[in-house]
Amino acid sequence: MSAEAVTERDPILDTDFIKEMARQMRALDTYGVYNGCSVEQILDPFIMTKEKKAEIPLVGDPDEETLARVKALYNAISVLIEKECKLMAVPLVHLTHEGFGRALITVGKLVVIDKTLRDVHRFGFPSLSKMKDEADKLLGVALERVGMYPEVAGL
Repeated sequence: MSAEAVTERDPILDTDFIKEMARQMRALDTYGVYNGCSVEQILDPFIMTKEKKAEIPLVGDPDEETLARVKALYNAISVLIEKECKLMAVPLVHLTHEGFGRALITVGKLVVIDKTLRDVHRFGFPSLSKMKDEADKLLGVALERVGMYPEVAGL
């Protein structure tokens, strides 16, 4: 586990976002690698400290595990959008083999999240709280857009 990881009693582990991230990662675990692992261990790959980032070359292609983590993040945000607005949120992550692309989340015909992705091979956050902050920011934007255009979101 990385130095920036949370302790077992950290209140962040009780948040809806962290619980959903753990669910998403377990759902992607077709071989049972995470069986018996704690939430901290499951989410540890999302922690990208400065030291870890320095070990990764500036240019590189993302591996399948990294791509799965990116998709898990946007899947989790989509689930939280659905919980809040009671409308289906659909994530779409499109990346080139070089790690550039976009993440979109739509609700009905409304694009509620449109995020450009770069250098995905270095994807991660300094801490779980930073990851949660980013997700909260995206969730807030998405819910604001649904509130502004409910007729489009309902299509």
